[in-house]
This record gives sequence, C-alpha cells and structure tokens, in this order.
Amino acid sequence: MIFQDNKTYDVLKWIALILLPAVAVLYSSLAGIWNLPYVDAVPQTIMAVDTFLGVVLQISSDKYANSKL
Repeated sequence: MIFQDNKTYDVLKWIALILLPAVAVLYSSLAGIWNLPYVDAVPQTIMAVDTFLGVVLQISSDKYANSKL
C-alpha cells in the first residue's frame, strides 16, 4: 500500500472525491460571474490534479486489497 496510514488515505480520498471537484465547479461558476482570469485553465488544471490523485488512490487501494488475499 502506498499510504501506510488509513487516515491519510481517507483524507486524500475526500479531497479527490469532494473538495477538488467542488473547487473546480465553484471557480468555473464564479469566473463567469466576476470575470476572473483563466476561466478554462484553472478548472482543467484542478481536474487534472484530481484525476491523478484518483489514480494514485486506486492503485493504493488495489495493492492493499491484493495484499489481503
């Protein structure tokens, strides 16, 4: 398992599943209203980081599950 601590895994999973997508949508919505810069680039960057984090977490989860067998 990549993460030795369940708490670390759980926090990162919450960040990947809840926080980062919410921040991307929030910025995208507010950027249109308030004319903030980089309307497309910021949410796309956040989602790229989120996708990477999701992959790393899934690899960790798979390794953990396989080690239990």
